[in-house]
Amino acid sequence: MTPLRGFIEGVGVIGPGLVGWPHTADVLARRASRTAAQTVLPAPAGLPSAERRRTGPVVRAALAAAHEAVAQSGRDAATLAAVFAASGGDGGNFHAICETLASDDPQISPTRFHNSVHNAPAGYWSIATRAMAASNVLCAYDGSFSAGLLESLAQVSVDGAATLLVAYDTEYPEPLHHARPIADAFGVALVLAPQKSERTLARIDVHLTDANAFTFADFNFEALRLSNPAARALPLLEALACGKAANLVLDYLDGTRLAVDIDPS
Repeated sequence: MTPLRGFIEGVGVIGPGLVGWPHTADVLARRASRTAAQTVLPAPAGLPSAERRRTGPVVRAALAAAHEAVAQSGRDAATLAAVFAASGGDGGNFHAICETLASDDPQISPTRFHNSVHNAPAGYWSIATRAMAASNVLCAYDGSFSAGLLESLAQVSVDGAATLLVAYDTEYPEPLHHARPIADAFGVALVLAPQKSERTLARIDVHLTDANAFTFADFNFEALRLSNPAARALPLLEALACGKAANLVLDYLDGTRLAVDIDPS
């Protein structure tokens, strides 16, 4: 395939022992150590109090990363097209719905129902930012970040407009956790633009490949990369943190990976 190109203008990250992009960049560039700690999810900014109370972990992870990336880019969130990518949804909410359906009174609340749909984070984002641009929501299991990156850069290339990519997943309680052992919440967001500007952090080019996916030599980083589908973005984030040109391969589909070239010059 012809490589897709874009320019990264903003980054947002939230995850286990990772609090925002500056801290994450220091950890990935080995300028700071990562403390083993559960992800701390803030209340989602921008939402009215009623909607804020209804949000679960998946919405909070997505919006925290998205707000940080957009703030760094200096763009107006309301004007950005968006791509939301996740392998699942609100696992805690799914668990509660399953328990209710298996009970003697299988009445599901409207709040639980509307939080169970895959596009819930995109809906809350549009409320929080008054975004009127188009948003896409997709799922590709453990390759969801790469699928979102491909979709975002395709939109950047075809439409010639900046696009926000948000990838996120959260843990499941037992017994769902046994089947889908995601360890903790992780969210990452990138603002991608069609042209280089004074806000550009790096150029990014991607194309499909059958090469093996990148793995970290460091056991702790590799464990974190594998702990959550959204954390498959970590090799790309490490390249950005180090500020050096890099060629790497990310997990995508069985037999197909995503080759990513990063150039900060």
